[in-house]
Amino acid sequence: MKHTDPTPAQPFRIGTRGSPLALAQAYETRERLCRAFDLTEEAFVIEVITTAGDRIIDRPLKEIGGKGLFTREIEAAMLSGDIDIAVHSMKDMPTLQPEGLMLDTYLPREDVRDAFISLNAPSLAELPEGRVVGTSSLRRQAQLRLRRPDLQVVEFRGNLQTRLKKLGDQVADATFLAMAGLKRLKMDDVPRAAIEPEDMLPAVAQGAIGIERRVDDMRAAEMLEAIHHTPTGQRLDAERAFLAALDGSCETPIAGLAELDGGSLRLRGEVLRPDGSEAIGDDVTVLIEDGAKAGRAMAAKLLDTAGAGFFDWRTA
Repeated sequence: MKHTDPTPAQPFRIGTRGSPLALAQAYETRERLCRAFDLTEEAFVIEVITTAGDRIIDRPLKEIGGKGLFTREIEAAMLSGDIDIAVHSMKDMPTLQPEGLMLDTYLPREDVRDAFISLNAPSLAELPEGRVVGTSSLRRQAQLRLRRPDLQVVEFRGNLQTRLKKLGDQVADATFLAMAGLKRLKMDDVPRAAIEPEDMLPAVAQGAIGIERRVDDMRAAEMLEAIHHTPTGQRLDAERAFLAALDGSCETPIAGLAELDGGSLRLRGEVLRPDGSEAIGDDVTVLIEDGAKAGRAMAAKLLDTAGAGFFDWRTA
């Protein structure tokens, strides 16, 4: 569908974090906009913005503010008019946006699975007892402790390249990354084993790219409408409704995945005790249009089953 050309006389400014993966996602957004409107790359400028989450890499996210650490400076730049849109990894996004901003555009979703990464073992099941696994994700930490309580878990912050270097420096024997990131960066040489959702349910919105804009920016709205992927939006509506109803953050181990089949949507959700001693899950299939409602209902059910104190931060 072709639109009236909404592009301005000056370049359209795309805000992003500066990691190789974040830049790859920004370049993909630019490429899709170029194709949609028959534009050259010169019609866009990629603006790199450093966030608190990028600057502070020696402390767990739960200690320094959670998911908003990867978005606040970028959103402030958009509200001030320094950028026109922002490209985000959706699993990093809070469920509520600041007043004046909205998130209603998603690119086609990549592989949702986690990847087990190790220089010493081909799979998690084959990692010897007592070895060290590094991850900053409370979800992955809890899922690992549930499945392999014999392993040691250590904090592991930094972008994809930093974490791979830490493995090479023997800070840990293994870690987890998202398959989506490895694929987007074409890192086929990284030793990995994809973990199926049946074995390790991924983070809500894992593998999805979201594009945020100002509510009153109709030019940006028209441009983004041309590249929005409706099926990804339908899946994330259900997953993020589930997360929002759980008040999910980087301080709570939560997993969720919605999948489409014809006119139906299957939603799986899981909450875990932070120490990995218990997990509670659910699995429902509904009409696609009922996805968000199902997400909220599933969250209410799991919270009722879990009871008070389930998410208290205690590790074995």
